[in-house]
Amino acid sequence: MEQAEAVSITQIPADFDRWNDVLALIMHAFASMDGVIDPPSSANLLTADTLRDKARQETGFVALNGDRIVGCVFALERVAELYVGKLAIAPDCQGQGIGRRLMQAVEDLARSRGKVAIELQTRIELTANHAAFSRLGFHETERTAHEGYDRPTSITMRKAVE
Repeated sequence: MEQAEAVSITQIPADFDRWNDVLALIMHAFASMDGVIDPPSSANLLTADTLRDKARQETGFVALNGDRIVGCVFALERVAELYVGKLAIAPDCQGQGIGRRLMQAVEDLARSRGKVAIELQTRIELTANHAAFSRLGFHETERTAHEGYDRPTSITMRKAVE
């Protein structure tokens, strides 16, 4: 656990210039989903430029261990809630509480902006993610299908912010 304590959570500043590092982290963290989820993750479509654009419209956080980016998350502001996406933890750092700390940063942001909840979507096949988000206080609110699919492909989960 000592290593996780060395990790700092920082809001991505406007002059952030390490988008290739964030992209590499997301691709590495999401690689285990290849061949597991259908349709494939939208992470596969990301580029350093699209991440930079995402950060202009959303609030991003990175987890840093020294100079190494070991986690990230993005939060899109909606009327009543923040929508969380692209939560990624370096595979060799998973299970150390970094994801929990990133999600706490989003929850704190939601509270500071007067939002009533944070919401996210996770794929049907990723049952370990469902359990992890449940442990963080999220509950399932609906199941939806990606365009062209006649079965649910995603689960929407929500957590009230008090």
